[in-house]
Amino acid sequence: MTPDQPERAFSPGEASPGGRSPVEPSVFSRIISGEFPGRFVWRDPDVVAFLTIAPMRPGHTLVVPVRQVDHWTDLDEDLWSKIGVAQLAVGRALMSAFRPARVGTMIAGLEVPHCHVHLVPIRSEADLDFATAEQSPDPARLDDDAERIRNALRDQGRTEVATA
Repeated sequence: MTPDQPERAFSPGEASPGGRSPVEPSVFSRIISGEFPGRFVWRDPDVVAFLTIAPMRPGHTLVVPVRQVDHWTDLDEDLWSKIGVAQLAVGRALMSAFRPARVGTMIAGLEVPHCHVHLVPIRSEADLDFATAEQSPDPARLDDDAERIRNALRDQGRTEVATA
């Protein structure tokens, strides 16, 4: 590997270069595998989307590659394209289901070492603030939000809609 090439992604449990300790599965890998619960709205072999447990606004969804890659710039172009397809479909579903002024998108990547894109139905840029995230949202509302998004994806004719 040369300095201008990104490091490859390592699977959870796989030893990192030089025999260092294995990469621990991220909380997202554990959600994707079913070890932890998640409210999925999109699932295909490479990309999933599920509601965050601390939404900035109702409908706040995370688009996540199934393969654990820490930083989005380390993704290969094919996987980044697949994430883009999911973002576009879920973003359109959010527009339909929640009727926001816009769907904001953000990659911060500091809170979980697994690439993910935040899609947030917003009224203004002020809604894109982690400090305003709900820490204890109503589970019934999250279930309803997920079903609204799934229904909007079905209305688009998408086959990648996750089952509840």
